Amino acid sequence: MRVLVTGAAGFIGSHMVDRLLSAGHSVVGFDNMSTGQQRFLESAIAHPQFTFREADLLDRKSLAGAMEGAELVVHLAANADVRFGTERPRKDLEQNTIATWNVLEAMREQDCTRIVFSSTGSVYGEPDIFPTPETCPFPVQTSLYGASKLAAEGLIQAYCEGFGLQAYIFRFVSIMGERYSHGHVVDFYQQLSEHPDHLHVLGNGHQRKSYLYVQDCIDAILTALEKADGKVNIFNLGTDEYCEVNDSIGWICEHLGLRPKLTYSGGERGWVGDSPFILLECSRIRALGWRPRLSIKQAVLATIKFVSADAAAVKAES
Repeated sequence: MRVLVTGAAGFIGSHMVDRLLSAGHSVVGFDNMSTGQQRFLESAIAHPQFTFREADLLDRKSLAGAMEGAELVVHLAANADVRFGTERPRKDLEQNTIATWNVLEAMREQDCTRIVFSSTGSVYGEPDIFPTPETCPFPVQTSLYGASKLAAEGLIQAYCEGFGLQAYIFRFVSIMGERYSHGHVVDFYQQLSEHPDHLHVLGNGHQRKSYLYVQDCIDAILTALEKADGKVNIFNLGTDEYCEVNDSIGWICEHLGLRPKLTYSGGERGWVGDSPFILLECSRIRALGWRPRLSIKQAVLATIKFVSADAAAVKAES
């Protein structure tokens, strides 16, 4: 296939590009480089079946040109910074909802009929059902990020009905692993690099979270593309376990050989939109034969190993 990957230079996107190329597909990577990193595409750029377009999804002309001839769009580009959503509310609207509408319009114009969309478990807000299934009634939205992703899901479903598209929508927990570039592991590592004896934690540390290793995430997406054939296919992606933020802190500090004093901002939410408990019910994707290979602890350790090694390499180069 010829595949367009948006957010191609990002954490998940660059891994997806590598996997698609290794499977023999032709890939066009599309990224505005606002958070993407060129070095994540080093191996892809050397591949004869890869083309890179640096442009913004709000530029519809560039997007349509990049999509020419594509049979599948893997739409991973997004503003994923939930924590600062209330400081820049228009950014979620533009980069998540309007950008997705632009992708759908380009698909319609270019006769591309299949889309993979990276949604989020945040669309469930703070549900009453755990583990939370795909059929859970939607509560009041608690983050601008989640609301913008839910709006994008609605647009995708309407385009599938109105224009004959086929969609694969994935509601992720937080993804971990190599090339991880923002989130609590980076935040904690940066703090501990500056002051190894002290770590400040947003919330009370008892927030219960589920995480998924990036290669397990991509395995799930590729499995669904191969085996699911509905008009709109919606899948939760996560593990069947969760950990407290304090557990993750313990694993990170043990790996770094540190025993910092912990202080907490207090409360069961670290910021507006921070869900105190995330655990998704994933039997729908498991029914297709997918299983995660790494536990949450293994995923967190893989991430801190990458973050620490990457920081050391950047420091050595400078």
